[in-house]
Amino acid sequence: MFFSICSKLVRKKYVLSCFRDALVRHTSLITQLVAQDQRVCIHFINILFGLLCNVEDGNVTDLCIEVLIQLVTQLKQEQTVHCLLDACHRELCSMPSMRGSPATLTLLGKLVDTIPALADKLVMEHGGLMEHLLRGLVYPNEGVQASVCYLYGKLYSSHIAAEMLSGHFREKLCPLFLSTMEGAQTKELQINCLGLLRQLLKYDLFVSMIMNKSALAETAQSVEGPPGETSLPLVLKKFLLSRDETLQVASAHCITAVLVHSPVKHAPAFIHADIPEFLFEHLSSSSEVLIWSIYNCLILLAEEPLFFSKCHTVYGIEAVVRSLQGSLKLTNTELHKQGLLLLAEILTRQPEEIRLFTSSAMCGDASRALQEAVSSPVLEVAAEAVKAASAFLRKDHQSAPPVQYQALRALLEAMLSRCSEFSQTPLNRRSLGSRDSEKAILRRGKFLLSTLEGFRNACRLAVEFQGEPIAQENPFTAPSASAEKEDTLEDFSEFLLSACDSLCIPMVMRHLEQATHPALMEVFLSILHSLFIIVPHMKKKFSKKLAASSFIRLTLELKARFCSGSSHSALNQVCSSFLYCMCLNLLSAPEKTRSLSQEELSAVSELLQHGLPQISSRSPESVAFLSDRQYVEGTARQRQYCILLLFYLAYIHEDRFVSEAELFVALQGFLLSLQDQGEHPPPVVFRASIYLIAICQDKDSALDEDLVYSSPVDTARKVLMSLRTFLRRNEDVQVDGLIRGHFLLILQHLLVEHGASPSGASGNLPLLLSLLSLVQLRNKSEQELDSMAMKLLHQVSKLCGKCSPNDVDILQPSFNFLYWSLHQTTLSSQKRAAAVLLSTTALIELLEKMLALTWTEMGSPTWAEASSPRTALLCSAWLLTASFSAQQHSGSLQVHQTLSVELDQLLKALSFPKKKPALLSAAILRFLRTALQQNFSSALVALVPSGSQPLPAPEDNILAPLGTSQVLALVIGLQNLLVQKDPLLSQGCVGCLEALLDYVYARSPDLALHVASQPWNRFLLFTLLDAGENSFLRSEILRLMTLFVRYNSSSVLSHEEVGHVLQVAALADLSTLSNTTRRALRDFFLQVQSMGLLIDHGTTQTLQASLESLSLSAFSDHQPPQDMLYPFLRLGALAWARLPKL
Repeated sequence: MFFSICSKLVRKKYVLSCFRDALVRHTSLITQLVAQDQRVCIHFINILFGLLCNVEDGNVTDLCIEVLIQLVTQLKQEQTVHCLLDACHRELCSMPSMRGSPATLTLLGKLVDTIPALADKLVMEHGGLMEHLLRGLVYPNEGVQASVCYLYGKLYSSHIAAEMLSGHFREKLCPLFLSTMEGAQTKELQINCLGLLRQLLKYDLFVSMIMNKSALAETAQSVEGPPGETSLPLVLKKFLLSRDETLQVASAHCITAVLVHSPVKHAPAFIHADIPEFLFEHLSSSSEVLIWSIYNCLILLAEEPLFFSKCHTVYGIEAVVRSLQGSLKLTNTELHKQGLLLLAEILTRQPEEIRLFTSSAMCGDASRALQEAVSSPVLEVAAEAVKAASAFLRKDHQSAPPVQYQALRALLEAMLSRCSEFSQTPLNRRSLGSRDSEKAILRRGKFLLSTLEGFRNACRLAVEFQGEPIAQENPFTAPSASAEKEDTLEDFSEFLLSACDSLCIPMVMRHLEQATHPALMEVFLSILHSLFIIVPHMKKKFSKKLAASSFIRLTLELKARFCSGSSHSALNQVCSSFLYCMCLNLLSAPEKTRSLSQEELSAVSELLQHGLPQISSRSPESVAFLSDRQYVEGTARQRQYCILLLFYLAYIHEDRFVSEAELFVALQGFLLSLQDQGEHPPPVVFRASIYLIAICQDKDSALDEDLVYSSPVDTARKVLMSLRTFLRRNEDVQVDGLIRGHFLLILQHLLVEHGASPSGASGNLPLLLSLLSLVQLRNKSEQELDSMAMKLLHQVSKLCGKCSPNDVDILQPSFNFLYWSLHQTTLSSQKRAAAVLLSTTALIELLEKMLALTWTEMGSPTWAEASSPRTALLCSAWLLTASFSAQQHSGSLQVHQTLSVELDQLLKALSFPKKKPALLSAAILRFLRTALQQNFSSALVALVPSGSQPLPAPEDNILAPLGTSQVLALVIGLQNLLVQKDPLLSQGCVGCLEALLDYVYARSPDLALHVASQPWNRFLLFTLLDAGENSFLRSEILRLMTLFVRYNSSSVLSHEEVGHVLQVAALADLSTLSNTTRRALRDFFLQVQSMGLLIDHGTTQTLQASLESLSLSAFSDHQPPQDMLYPFLRLGALAWARLPKL
């Protein structure tokens, strides 16, 4: 009997197998045969279904299901499908128990899988099946339960069926299903439960139902009593703990499926179940699918703050880093991207108060992993790595000592190198369409933005570490000197500056040629701004380089394009802050402008701070705004000041992005507006406006006389004073040629219009002449006088010749200009200049009148006032006459007009000095010294006796035009002046005494030796030396002692005293002495040596050593030798400037 049954079963299986093969090979033929008669077709299907229901052999069952599915699918007859569904329904209804239902349930599930629309029909037309499915789910057979879960999974895969079954799930299926899944032991049931769960978790409604049940279950478990509901997190946790990789992956997928609906809502349940801990543990798996699934799950859990507050990330960060290191060795780029995304999420969301990396070693591993990922050839992987690296560059992630600056530097270098490589890859615009090209540029911009964000975080890190001493120097670094330097905050900061200069800036500039993104530029400018703080000793040099690279223009264009109104307020703030710091750095840099005082810096700082955020106009609009002559209120005026300063700094650094002609007109309007409103801008603003006017004039043919010649005195005075101040403080700015050319034109106009009376010309003339003299003073001594300078000399000398001695305001700056033109040039130019001046006979006549006024002015009330304009002018006249005489005599120049001076009045003024200004006495001494050096033989100056002068004695003829009594009286007068110990007078007196003794010695040696050996000279010398032990180390005293040694005045200065002076001088620090004093000391040594006064061998060696040291150091500085001072009249007060020794 058994064998008979088995034989029949084998035959049936064989027939089914043959029919299946025929159906597969001859689908169309078999289908046509079966479909010819509907009744035959349905009968055949019923036979197959009956076989399925009555056979317990699994192979036959599977074969029957396969044939039925293929046949129904190929026939495509709705009646046939309904017949089969009805048969299945009847079979389930007729079953006394669910023991034999798996085959029928499996057939239904596969039918729905093959024909998805059947899910809706089953639910709508065969709703009673659901009760049988519930029966099967509680049947104590996991095979039956697995079949039920399989069919449920197929039904819930349809959106319409799932919606219709929502009530069924809520009321009956949910708790039963969770319980079944929790108790599942066979893999088949576990897999089918997870499959059904995956379908349910597609719908937010079912997720909420399941998680609510889970919450109730957790609540029940926390209270003593019998277990109640089942918790999904705990069930999935059980699957995670299994050793089956398929179940682990499916569990991770289900967790992810729940979390995607609402991480914030559902993540706490999984976190409280400690699921993150087990997810981190499984990251050590070798399965790429499992690791990828865990990455996805952890990324979603990271959106819940509880994930971090319960320190799961601290526990798992090492596993994440090691997993990432391992995955990077694989070729699965999707795995790389997800791992980097997870790391970035953790690094970004980790609370600052909870340190993520507990050791520097772990931090170093993360840095190296990121460095490797950043260098990935796959752009998407590198992009995710850059984002993760940006999040990694955070203070709390790097604060575990020692800070690994070398590792950070390597990471940044990798980021910048990868970005530079990507940005320089050429775009093939021909092969790419316009849309694709735009997408490629956009991708580059995003990658560059991510890189810059990382670099900005590194800069922020450097700024934050500046306040922490432990982070500046690493106490745990190896003792190698090079390692210590490379692993310090200082070296890291300098690297940031260098990297920005060599990589960041070029990359951004290249990208700007293709597109401009506000977010990218905001990050970029914030980097530049932070570098001023990070490397403060380089901020001025860096600012100059930025300004020279047109960054002022670039920033203003960004503000104009994106920051009008209230748009892009963050970008506007960054642009303004960057400009603010750069402008202050440039204004305090001494190379281009003088350093501002602290008070000026504070004023400019406040001005820029308030004005820069308000600027958002393009350059033409800014120029027009600057030239507005309407009433300008306070805020608008501040904006004008800021715009002008920006133009000024840009022009200084050769970034002339505004037309000179347009800017000049705007500046004119600006200055006139200030005049109209009676305003006084900050000095730096005025200096900036004057500089720009001078630069812009280079493009114009003539000076706009609204400004200087024909404008009101107050306005022109402000302009000229500001220009004068600017030239004094900015000696390297070369605008002298422009100014001289324009002033020559003005002088010519004045001489034509006011030739007869210059005092009736513009009231600005004195200031103009003062400015001209200042320009001449800026000339270097080795600079030749050009034709422009010679023309100016001629015009100014003609102007002086038309003045009277009372025109002090005009003559003083004119004399200043003439004097410095004669001295601040080469020897050949001095001769040419002197020839021009000597040809102006009116000037020589004026000087003669002014020198004669000296004797008549002695009785005036203001005679003794050194600051008197009249006295200063007389000083200039004496000095100018002495210079003329010296130049004429040395160059044998032609004299067109002689100049007479009463000798007795001159000697009387010096021999019997009344209370008079030291400066005037020094000027007269300078004149007399020149006359003595020329032996009173000047072709220009004639020293004549007064009408009441008695005839000279016969013995005085040899000293003519001087007499013996006059010589002695003059010596006494010079001694009296020396006793006053005025440095100015002392130099002049010693110089005059040297010339006097040389003059007398050449004619009467006995008288010269007599004068030099007077006992009064010793008293004079010791009177001058009473100021201190080494008081003889002053140039005038050394020159005086040299004079006494030369004339063998041992009664004045003994040989022992000379030796003592030499010994003390040899011990002195010669580097502290002025150049003039060192030269005087050298001359004293040489004079002593030439006189043979050195007897002691030690003293001789001391002298020799001193001479050798002086030969190296006497000319160590470049200041010219100084003999006296020359007066300048500045704004009504007397000041001084050095005069070279002739």
